[in-house]
Amino acid sequence: MKKSIIFSIALSLGAFSCSDDFLTVVPETALSSATFFKTESDFIQAANGAYAPLRSLHNINSHYLAEQHSDNARYVRNILFGATENQSNLADFNVPTANGITTNSNVLTAYRQNYLIIARANQILALIDAATIPDATKKNVKGQALFLRALSYLELARYFNRAPLQLTPVSNRLEAAAPLAEANQLYDQIIKDATEAVGLLPAKSAQEAGRATSGAARALLANAYIIQKKWAEAETQLRAIVTSNEYSLMPTYADAFSTSTSNKNNKESVFEVQFLEGSQGLNGNFLYNMIPYPIAANELVTITGTTNPQPLSGEGNNIPTPDMIEAYETGDARKDATIGYITLSGALHVNKTFPYIKKYAKPHALHNNHGTNWPIYRYSEVLLFLAEALVEQNKLADALPFINQVRTRAGLPNATVGSQAAMRDLVYKERRVELAFEAKRLHDLVRTGRLETVIKAYGDRVKANKARYYFPEAGFVPGDAFSNISPYYGLPAAEADLSPNF
Repeated sequence: MKKSIIFSIALSLGAFSCSDDFLTVVPETALSSATFFKTESDFIQAANGAYAPLRSLHNINSHYLAEQHSDNARYVRNILFGATENQSNLADFNVPTANGITTNSNVLTAYRQNYLIIARANQILALIDAATIPDATKKNVKGQALFLRALSYLELARYFNRAPLQLTPVSNRLEAAAPLAEANQLYDQIIKDATEAVGLLPAKSAQEAGRATSGAARALLANAYIIQKKWAEAETQLRAIVTSNEYSLMPTYADAFSTSTSNKNNKESVFEVQFLEGSQGLNGNFLYNMIPYPIAANELVTITGTTNPQPLSGEGNNIPTPDMIEAYETGDARKDATIGYITLSGALHVNKTFPYIKKYAKPHALHNNHGTNWPIYRYSEVLLFLAEALVEQNKLADALPFINQVRTRAGLPNATVGSQAAMRDLVYKERRVELAFEAKRLHDLVRTGRLETVIKAYGDRVKANKARYYFPEAGFVPGDAFSNISPYYGLPAAEADLSPNF
């Protein structure tokens, strides 16, 4: 692993202050652990610094890797612009990979930003037990560091299925180039960290908004158990969230998501990444990577509501596929809340009307600058995770009420108990439409063993009807499209160049 990535980030911590609604960042300063970690404020600032890379990870990177690299979203081909390779090869399942290594830049970003979180968490964990600070603060900060480290290793395990396991601060080049840990080792550590975090973190009602909570740690822990098919263990954690009375579904699906300036960390939110509209450098712009291009200013403003809309050219990304749109049942309120449509006068396509992801299209003041938060875990996913854990234990009648809570909010009739296979398919379908475009789809297909079957059939449909999948008449489907349907990404080439273990 690159020294400049791991060694320097292990010693460079963001200095942050907090507000009531989000974690507010102030300028980062490189500080020695020997001089910085002294006071309660130092450790709180260090914890804030460990959250900061989540903005880079989820300001569209996770969406490219887990949604556009699935059957949920595609890119809008623009032959005048040329393909944006690092996005189009995700959608076309032809990510260049050789000997388990890839040059895709989105993969590199995910790898480096997750290790940035891990390095910052490790620095906190190495020093906090010996710190002379109030016990409540010590437990809270330690729990947050453990949660964030577990979350980052979960991402690495899901994307790569192997990764260096770094649990202490890196102090030299040899330590940085650690051996690769296999998936079972990574999941053992994720479970260990998340379990400890559950016991240290306060409940949502007692925690500062935007920070990790015991409920968030339980959701992460259950997520790891579900991937490992430890259904009873997952059920225990998920029932504890449900019976905590800390969470509930928002009355309408659209209200589950924050606006640019409000409705953040609402009662349905278990954990979400904090963004802040404005000039402080804490804003997001992921909405602008979920819009078909080329788009004129007068067309864009109908989505964003900004005072200074600017035309955008090039190739649009993360456009809902026909397959995703057709996954909704008739009368499902989630469809209109999630999918919008816009006509682009400059499109080269015969059909100039395209869908876009509406659930994040919240009005904001300035072009390319919004404060909409990104959901990591919502209470509806807790309910569907619990239903899945029960179905897999053949507790079919017990699972049904949790599925129907989600369906009722969507305006759909209650489902009825069927066979285990039918109930399993129902959970999968509900997860797809409920959690659409929340960076869940690829992971769901992989962990349930459906990736190759689903994506091969999807690829056949794309190649058979390119216009339906946003290729212009003069465009082309790459000859190697859908030639690399792999459950995991190759490790980044830029890091492989610097480690003998890749």
